[in-house]
Amino acid sequence: MDKKQLFIELKGIQGRGIMIFLEGEQSTPETVTDLLCVQEEKSSYMRDYVYDKGVLTELHFDKVQNE
Repeated sequence: MDKKQLFIELKGIQGRGIMIFLEGEQSTPETVTDLLCVQEEKSSYMRDYVYDKGVLTELHFDKVQNE
């Protein structure tokens, strides 16, 4: 995963007023980028897009275990 590209993407999302969450807690592009780029091999994070009346309002990253 390209750390710089991910950070720019998340910063743009946040700049549009979309809240970013990591494991259920509101987070920042910096924190999410750092964690996703140093994650363990046996785990990964799934994106969950939350919409309200057709408008993206939240982006969630939740850990999933790879068996």
